[in-house]
Amino acid sequence: MHQDELEISTDRGRLDLEAVFGFLSRSYWASERSYKTMLRSIEHSMIFGVYDREKQVAFARVVTDGATMYYLCDVYVDEEYRGRGIGKRLVQAIVTSPELQGLNGLLGTKDAHGLYESYGFVRDPERLMRRRPLQD
Repeated sequence: MHQDELEISTDRGRLDLEAVFGFLSRSYWASERSYKTMLRSIEHSMIFGVYDREKQVAFARVVTDGATMYYLCDVYVDEEYRGRGIGKRLVQAIVTSPELQGLNGLLGTKDAHGLYESYGFVRDPERLMRRRPLQD
């Protein structure tokens, strides 16, 4: 695989939902999400898929109001394809996407700060808060 053979697409019709669910189910942040929840999250987000010919090898979602902010989430590169710069190309495509220009970008990460910092994200631990859903 050469980098120029990769295609980044926002076409929902190309998504391999089984692959995306597989990616996310192996992640530290989304491993407990149900398939139904994953589908609903994709339905209400901008999506970015990376494809090696027809095989989906990476994925990301962006949640946005289209006016003031976006939240970058569920960024994932298949284990077999890591270390080839695919994550960098994916984040570059997202931050330069015309729909997101002029908007504040947010994200959460436990282990990829350097990647995101190289695209202009800065750590801001004093300002960010989160609320988890209540459990029944």
